Amino acid sequence: MHRQVIFILSVSWAVVAATDGTSQTVGTQSVPDFSGVWGHPSLPGFEPPASGPGPVLNKVRVRTGPQSGRSAITQLVGDYNNAILKPQAAEAVKKFGEIELSGGLASPTPINQCWPAPPPLSLLNTEMQMIQQPHQIMILYVSYEVRHVRMNEPHPARVTPSWYGDSVGHYDGDTLVIDTVGIKTDRPLAMVDLFGTPYTEALHVVERYRLIDYEAAKDGLERDAKENFQLDVGWIDRSYKGKHLQLQFTVEDEGVFTIPWSATITYRPDSNKWPEMICAENPHWYYAGKDALVPRADKLDF
Repeated sequence: MHRQVIFILSVSWAVVAATDGTSQTVGTQSVPDFSGVWGHPSLPGFEPPASGPGPVLNKVRVRTGPQSGRSAITQLVGDYNNAILKPQAAEAVKKFGEIELSGGLASPTPINQCWPAPPPLSLLNTEMQMIQQPHQIMILYVSYEVRHVRMNEPHPARVTPSWYGDSVGHYDGDTLVIDTVGIKTDRPLAMVDLFGTPYTEALHVVERYRLIDYEAAKDGLERDAKENFQLDVGWIDRSYKGKHLQLQFTVEDEGVFTIPWSATITYRPDSNKWPEMICAENPHWYYAGKDALVPRADKLDF
């Protein structure tokens, strides 16, 4: 029998949202207002950085139609020749891609197997909501997951590894900075992206969120549109010219990467009502158009 997890979202405290989308009061401090639902309707990867080392990208591209040249979503074959990868990591990405190229089942990931997705993999969610409180930030992802970020506290001297790691945050002017370490490695499907790129206990992720004008956001949006498959959704107004939320993050892991690398995610306001979500070990990988490689028994349990 398949395990089934039901996520019901319930928020029991008030979130104060500013009408101009620029600031709110959390406790006695005036901070940038990131409240509301934000959307980033593209897959399967991050926005490559404007310059410098970037993430593993998909080798398989769309060949025809309006999205020609962009990353395909039906096959996820990471570029294992990316210079950021150490040899063992490159081999893991290569093996992951070989499953995709076999023409049968989709490679297993935390998402299609109902396992928690650690950062930065969790950042690939197409929708997220941020709830700001004086003592913590909560980030809710449409994939039924929740992250808790302690504010204005250091990491403990000895971090107990956990699914999402130990995340601490602070405001640096108009920027929310989140520092995450201690991400659990003793788990199935330890990967930082949808290409099977592994990580070790040395994984360190630093996220920086800030509100930017449309003119400043255009570069990230264009980099995303050039690289990633754009999902046709009705809850994002792609002609929106107001404030955007941009996440710039850096990833380092000396056990996997030769050098720290960075990427961005540029969010638009999302008009979708926040849904209740369900996760089950459903073998159908909806955007790949083929079943996922989930464990199957040779005979029924009953």
